[in-house]
Amino acid sequence: MATLSVKPSQRFQLPDWHTNSYLLSTNAQLQRDASHQIRQEARVLRNETNNQTIWDEHDNRTRLVERIDTVNRWKEMLDKCLTDLDAEIDALTQMKDSAEQNLQAKNLPLDVAIECLTLRESRRDIDVVKDPVEDELHKEVEVIEATKKALQQKVSQAFEQLCLLQEVRQQLNSDHRGKMETLEIDRGCLSLNLRSPNISLKVDPTRVPDGSTTLQQWDDFSQFNKDRGEAEMKAATELREAIALTIAETNNELEAQRVATEFAFRKRLREMEKVYSELKWQEKNTLEEIAELQEDIRHLEEDLRTKFLSLKLSHTRLDARTYRPNVELCRDQAQYGLTDEVHQLEATIAALKQKLAQAQDALDALYKHLARLQADIACKANSMLLDTKCMDTRRKLTVPAEKFVPEVDTFTRTTDSTLSPLKSCHLELA
Repeated sequence: MATLSVKPSQRFQLPDWHTNSYLLSTNAQLQRDASHQIRQEARVLRNETNNQTIWDEHDNRTRLVERIDTVNRWKEMLDKCLTDLDAEIDALTQMKDSAEQNLQAKNLPLDVAIECLTLRESRRDIDVVKDPVEDELHKEVEVIEATKKALQQKVSQAFEQLCLLQEVRQQLNSDHRGKMETLEIDRGCLSLNLRSPNISLKVDPTRVPDGSTTLQQWDDFSQFNKDRGEAEMKAATELREAIALTIAETNNELEAQRVATEFAFRKRLREMEKVYSELKWQEKNTLEEIAELQEDIRHLEEDLRTKFLSLKLSHTRLDARTYRPNVELCRDQAQYGLTDEVHQLEATIAALKQKLAQAQDALDALYKHLARLQADIACKANSMLLDTKCMDTRRKLTVPAEKFVPEVDTFTRTTDSTLSPLKSCHLELA
């Protein structure tokens, strides 16, 4: 006989079954409602986040564009500043070179002035005098040294200013390179989009790197570099103007002193030529006086010899008459006349001898004075020759070096084929 096997398990009641069905239905509805709410909220969140993301990306793209514009504007300002700075460096370098050339050019006037002073040391005797020419030459040396000192100071200032300009240029160039790199990076960021192949997640991208600056610090840094560059360029421009003014002033001072020195030379030469002519005239007159005095001395000597003959004649007559006999030895008119004649001749001879001695003394004095005249003439000729040599040397200051030909040679004293009488006399005495 078959038996019914019953599985041992919990037995639920029918209400439990209905309750379970109701709960499942109710929970299913609740879950669907919750899911619907979540879906609606998700849709809202998606819309909001999409919009937020789009606007954030748009705002940041705008910020990047504005930042690129700002950086680019600074880059352009730095470009202009660097261009102006390079132009100012070139201009100041040229002005510095001009000042150095002018400084170098001052060596020739200094050498000429010292050569003139050295030449004039060869003057002799009374002509070694501290005249206006020497004063002007010493003043010229002082003016040249003062101009060289002023130019050297300007050259040193220009060198220092160039160093400052190079330093500013290096700073501006570094800032400019930073702006260029920043533009490259920001433009690269601006070009990125969601489909760019090189985007990826990074480790801690929101970190603040070391050395970061604020926007104000960044702006102040570039503004400081720009302001410093403009200040140094302004200082360089003022220095260039000062150098140009110094070059013009020193050239004018040197030219004025050159004119004054050469005027003193010409005046001194005219003065010496006048004295030289006077001395030559005195020499000529002295030589004529010596010739006349020598002629008169010869006449005095001839007269003295004649008077001695006359005295001998009178002595002979008087001595012969002493031999008259007896009473014939009388003191007659002839005796008195011969005696008076002897006395007169002796007095005449004494006077002639005295005058001859005076004439000889005068002749000696004339010869001595003639020697002094000729010595002084030689000194004057030497001095004029030296000053003429100085004037010829000073032609180097106005004649280009390639065209300069000395008119007075150191050894032959001249290169002229024909000489004036005055120059010929200079050469003979020299």
